[in-house]
Amino acid sequence: MAKMNAARWYGAKDVRIEEVDVPEVQPHQVKIAVKYTGICGTDLHEYLDGPIFIPTETEHVYSGQKAPVTLGHEFAGEIVEVGSAVTRVKVGDRVTVEPILAKHNLVGDYNLDPNLNFVGLAADGGFAKYCVLDGDIVHKVPDSLSYEQAALTEPAAVAVYAVRQSALKTGDTAVVFGLGPIGLLIIEALRAAGASKIYGVELSPERQAKAEELGAIIVRPEEGEDVVAAIHRLTGGGADVSYEVTGVPVVLGQALAAVHKAGECMVVSIWEREASINPNEFAIQEKSLKGIIAYRHIFPKVLELMEQGYFSADKLVTKKIKLEDIVQEGFIELTQDKAQIKILLNYDMKISQNWLIFLYGLCYNKRSNRREI
Repeated sequence: MAKMNAARWYGAKDVRIEEVDVPEVQPHQVKIAVKYTGICGTDLHEYLDGPIFIPTETEHVYSGQKAPVTLGHEFAGEIVEVGSAVTRVKVGDRVTVEPILAKHNLVGDYNLDPNLNFVGLAADGGFAKYCVLDGDIVHKVPDSLSYEQAALTEPAAVAVYAVRQSALKTGDTAVVFGLGPIGLLIIEALRAAGASKIYGVELSPERQAKAEELGAIIVRPEEGEDVVAAIHRLTGGGADVSYEVTGVPVVLGQALAAVHKAGECMVVSIWEREASINPNEFAIQEKSLKGIIAYRHIFPKVLELMEQGYFSADKLVTKKIKLEDIVQEGFIELTQDKAQIKILLNYDMKISQNWLIFLYGLCYNKRSNRREI
């Protein structure tokens, strides 16, 4: 059986590059030659503090897998093999993956499946040269979009779904708390939805600058003013909708307080711990608090928006690395360098010219030494 390298999760801070078998394709499956895979915040949380989604005691009901598992759920590539029952796609198709594990795949309200999980967390994913998965969860990529761009479809889907599920209307004001990759993508989704003004709350100067590049207004409190008071000043009484994308308990209270009476706070982040809020904050002022999980029936719209220029990889991808460097130059880099937004694994990464010159020199010296001996 053919072999390949894969990034396998064994436990918190224990991701190993291992040689594994390339899975055989079953009748309902396709094999994808992965071109690019993004490192998601969820991957980072699993590396630092997992397991969160990854099953460790019993196999997942749909995938039949548990740890160790190959990570990676934001990816795109080329179909190189299809099972006998697959009719939606064919060999040679360029696809991006909607990495849902649900009983009926992408039918109905699949993101609300009680056993919902994801390829790359509860089934082997895209941090490998090949991925074999159900043929029903891939989407064809338009010819105008690169594989690099297509790898951003999954995180962009979270952003578009968050905005679509919110009460935001054309001309409304919005504030985004947390300007990591998802927060920045929400800014783009808000632009596409027609928000009149988009405010951003973030401590990192590098991410503030990126948000401003995307069209957001950074909230900078004046002396003696907290962030909520600053938002009320800037918006004339509070934003129409806020989006909480940090998973930090204190920020949830700020996001709820930042909207006006009858406004809405959207909880987009996944939480590792509980957060306490005062119910009177939304009861007395008739505010709404709403959450989302992942997305549903949104990938085609995201690809359409990408063709219009939204969610540009040129603006959001800050680094490309090889699979073998995923821990040091991926996970650790993301925790230490806030200038990093989206890091992609490139499976076709070529050796640089300088490195080739170095290897040539090394080989030449070895041959020279042999002749001298």
